[in-house]
Amino acid sequence: MKSENNVAATPSMTKIKFKEKLGYGLGDFASNLIWTATSAFVAFFYTDVVGLSAAAVGTLLLVARLIDGFADIGIGALVDKTKSKHGKARPWLLYLAVPFGAAGILLFSAPDLGPSGILIYAYITYLLVNIIYSGINVPYGVLNALITQEPYERSILNIVRMILALTGAIVVTMCTMPLVSAFGGGKMGWTLTFTIFGVMSSILFLLTFMTTKERVRPSVVQNDIPLKRAIKALFRNKYWGLMVVFALVTFIGSAASSAVNVYYAQHVLHNAALVGTLGIAALVPMLAGLFFVAPIIKRYGKRNAALFGTVIVILGSLVMMIDPSNLSIVLSGTVLKAIGTVPVIGTVFAMMGDTVDYGEWKTGVRTEGLVYSAGSFGGKAGSGLGAAVVSWVLAWGGYVGGQDTVSLSVQHAIQFLFIYLPMIIAVVQLIILWFYKLDQKYPQIMKELNEAKSS
Repeated sequence: MKSENNVAATPSMTKIKFKEKLGYGLGDFASNLIWTATSAFVAFFYTDVVGLSAAAVGTLLLVARLIDGFADIGIGALVDKTKSKHGKARPWLLYLAVPFGAAGILLFSAPDLGPSGILIYAYITYLLVNIIYSGINVPYGVLNALITQEPYERSILNIVRMILALTGAIVVTMCTMPLVSAFGGGKMGWTLTFTIFGVMSSILFLLTFMTTKERVRPSVVQNDIPLKRAIKALFRNKYWGLMVVFALVTFIGSAASSAVNVYYAQHVLHNAALVGTLGIAALVPMLAGLFFVAPIIKRYGKRNAALFGTVIVILGSLVMMIDPSNLSIVLSGTVLKAIGTVPVIGTVFAMMGDTVDYGEWKTGVRTEGLVYSAGSFGGKAGSGLGAAVVSWVLAWGGYVGGQDTVSLSVQHAIQFLFIYLPMIIAVVQLIILWFYKLDQKYPQIMKELNEAKSS
């Protein structure tokens, strides 16, 4: 039974040209040039290059992300109140593109300030990256809901976004260490590498601004909605609540998986150079799968596709348990997990967009900014918690940065993070998706919203 049914055509339901889809997707490519690095390399940079303790870095990652997560709500409220000739979301991309790239460069610069000074510098720059990321990424997510309301087009838009997000992640995963080495290694090698990524990120966000258009308008013309009323309406949106929790646990798993790869390659597979291989095994199947997942989503719906993919993720972890130190087995399990992840990342932001329409239908209040900012909070807090969990579990196992060999307890801690934590995350995702029923209700909701617009 199809869950993505057609609804009456309106300007907000028209087919989106490929140029605009590509332009929108470039924003997530730009975002991941910096954001992937904060998950995959920042912990390693501060423990093994700068020399901070794993426990201190873990606390840094969590505290900064939680503080910034609350800033997302304020940014979402500001986006809802933004009115300009460029629209509601696009102006934010224009004005924050350059600051975002610059913040990424500062994050991977570590001046000689002494142990306390460098920790303070790490807090300031990491928080700066997160706040500017919120300022550009919340509106970027909102833009998804403003370009179109057609459910299948929104899914395709999200798929293109995720294809380019993964492309950005692959570029960072594969190119960071070789570039650092090419620039002579050490702190300067990292700074020069992220100067390249920062400049690229700024240019690509500006391209997203220039190639996209906002079409969606509320079903009823709304004056400025008081924040108290908007938040009250938000908490009446049960599917939004489910998707926030889903984003939280999804990004815990994603951040933990990215951060632990470098440790797994070095201390379980005993070859640090394999971090690139692990990254390719995780990212390339996802990238390839996104080209084929659209018909599955169209036929079975977003929720059912994500459910099926989550089960495959669990199977991939089970494969790794056969022999965690065998490269062939680990890569096979990683590829299987990556395939299962495809329907999840291919639907999560599209489902969040659908909750905007559900909220308008349920409460009469349309607040794209708050919906996406709260969803961003879930993703931000999840990413921070995921990265922090890696550092904390390593510290609990007795990890000390810079060692060539580690104890058995450290190896067990790394294996837990790499194999067992993703299984736990997947089970929680299954429970959340079981209660998500919006796919079935969406066609009727859109019919009633379109009737309200035309009345």
